Amino acid sequence: MSEEAQLENQPEPVEGQPAEAKIEPVEEEVSEEEEAKEKLPFPTATIVRLMRAHLDKDKIIKKDVKIGMNKWLGGLVARVSKDLNKIPYTTLHLHEFRESIKVYLELQEFYKEKERILAHLDAIKKDIQRLERDLGKEEEGQLVG
Repeated sequence: MSEEAQLENQPEPVEGQPAEAKIEPVEEEVSEEEEAKEKLPFPTATIVRLMRAHLDKDKIIKKDVKIGMNKWLGGLVARVSKDLNKIPYTTLHLHEFRESIKVYLELQEFYKEKERILAHLDAIKKDIQRLERDLGKEEEGQLVG
């Protein structure tokens, strides 16, 4: 049921109750039939439970987000597995797995380093502007004097 339909189907407020009663959000459920039809790699309930652990309580997760997250995680597993498949040994060990996921773990460090470099670049720009102002004042003073 859409959110608009939920709002239209709300009962009239009873006398003595506030007119703006809080409407509880209803999530769209992904049925097992839809999961089978979509051929999702993971159970949707597991994905939703993991997402809920990190989302605010008032967030509503739409069906397309649940399906998208499920497919994206499936793709991530496929990429890591393809990387692990390049290892010539028949038995995979934890250190090989860690090496395969290192690029994903280092991505966050990359963004932190990028922000640090951009902040340093901004400081350099401000220094240049200050020096330009100082030099501009000196040149004007020499022309007048």
